[in-house]
Amino acid sequence: MTFSSLPSRLAGRVRPVIGVVTRRSRVVAAAQAAVLTLLVAGVAGWSVLDRTVTLSVDGEAQQVRILGSEVSDVLDAAGVEVGSRDLVSPAVDETVADGDEVVVRYARQLTVADPTGEERTYWTTELTVEDALAAVGLRHGDAWLSASRSAGIGREGLSLTMSMPKNLTVVADGETLEVVSPAPTVQDLLQEVGVTVRAQDRMDAEPTDVLVEGQVVTVNRVTVHDEDESVVIEAGSRTVEDDDLYEGESEVREEGRDGTEVVTYRITTVDGEVESKKEVARVVETEAVDRVVAKGTKERPAPEPVRASSSGSSGGSSSGGSSGGSGGSSGGTPPAPSSGSVDSLNWAALAQCESGGNPSIVSSNGLYHGLYQFDRGTWQSVGGSGVASDAPASEQTARAKMLYASRGASPWPHCGSRLFS
Repeated sequence: MTFSSLPSRLAGRVRPVIGVVTRRSRVVAAAQAAVLTLLVAGVAGWSVLDRTVTLSVDGEAQQVRILGSEVSDVLDAAGVEVGSRDLVSPAVDETVADGDEVVVRYARQLTVADPTGEERTYWTTELTVEDALAAVGLRHGDAWLSASRSAGIGREGLSLTMSMPKNLTVVADGETLEVVSPAPTVQDLLQEVGVTVRAQDRMDAEPTDVLVEGQVVTVNRVTVHDEDESVVIEAGSRTVEDDDLYEGESEVREEGRDGTEVVTYRITTVDGEVESKKEVARVVETEAVDRVVAKGTKERPAPEPVRASSSGSSGGSSSGGSSGGSGGSSGGTPPAPSSGSVDSLNWAALAQCESGGNPSIVSSNGLYHGLYQFDRGTWQSVGGSGVASDAPASEQTARAKMLYASRGASPWPHCGSRLFS
């Protein structure tokens, strides 16, 4: 069917509709062409902004793809945050091209203390102790460090102790060692020079003391050992009463003997010299035996009165204990003369008989002493001190006369007759 075949009343309406459709088709085509142009332009722009950059953070590298053009775009894309002390190269606001590298070093806090505890704090972006010390200007070539020079420093930072070399002296085992050492403490120095300190040894400093320039450290060697010594236990002396002996008489009943014991001493020496010697034990090996002396308690009989003889000389006799008896005749005791004639008696003959005339002689049993062989009790009864053998001969004779005046010749039962020779 053609337009000409349409009824006349419809033909006029169809033409305007066709025209509208034709105009609308042109508008749509123009719009589509515009969109296509924008899309092409957008693709071209995206291809220009898209780039890949290498990002190194504390030495660890990664590839980052961005649409931006600045370092900050790279950091944002990688989720890396930086502070004012951190190192970023190139700078955050600089541009980057495809294939560029961005380096980030985080700042770390480094605390350096000397052995006394005094501290200094530094900030560094270096990753090892050695590089960090060099970066902050600390000379450490000969220094002692509490951490290895190759040790890494994490983002949390690091604290270390640094000790510089010092002139030091160690005195030990008879030697004096002069050294230049960075050792921070006494125990570090001793370990360095090979000096071992035992538990009993002494030092003039504590092991943890911090060393200072010119310090002298002295180690004294201490030894402790026990030694045994045998010592004498001196015998004692005791007196017992004996009623078989007259008063003033005595007799040794037991000579006695010394004992022995082992004494253990603990001896402390310092560098070979004895410092102290202390007794720690005592063991008796042989008991001591006391010397026993019997002392007479028997009362002496009263002397008989002197009676004159028919010849006119004084006579009679008296009885009593002997002061000695080393010899002499056995012819009995003649009558005692009067006291006025004591000096006329033959005292030399009596002495010769009793002691051989030796004023210091002592009998073999130790009981009788001197010219007239006094025992201790008789000697002291006439005023003598000690024993007769320790007194001068003149004193012995004088006291013998005193004894004779009170008891006659009875104290010398064997030799008394010599007085009248």
